[in-house]
Amino acid sequence: MEANIIVGNNTIYHNLTIKSNVEKVFEAISNPEHLINWWPEKCSGEKKIGGEYNFYFGPEYDWFGKVINYNPNNNFHIKMTKSDLDWQPTSFGFDLTEVNDNVLLRFWHSGWLKQNDHFKISSYCWAILLKGLKDYIEKGEIIPFEQRS
Repeated sequence: MEANIIVGNNTIYHNLTIKSNVEKVFEAISNPEHLINWWPEKCSGEKKIGGEYNFYFGPEYDWFGKVINYNPNNNFHIKMTKSDLDWQPTSFGFDLTEVNDNVLLRFWHSGWLKQNDHFKISSYCWAILLKGLKDYIEKGEIIPFEQRS
């Protein structure tokens, strides 16, 4: 058994401030045409509660999730429905708050059964990807998929 594994409802959290308006940030986190500029290689999905999203990272990582919260310019949450075993029971979400001329993005990824290596790697990857989201929105920068960690 791996040391320091905690079994239960483990959650990854990241908060960041983005210099933009809330509409632009919401589009970047919920619109498949924008998601591919900072997260998956390919993406499709229905922007509505109950809508299905396909997050394609390659043949071995062709994952699906269901929209469980869709509140334009406020919240966008996904429950994974087809993924690897560690991600399968998880949900992730973005909660947005306007603060002056910025947007506070509160990200969470919950439902992890263990704080195993995959949990720790995913937390790191989310931090890198969210930095990519921030740069995409603020500067128009798109990191090629092969270079995203």
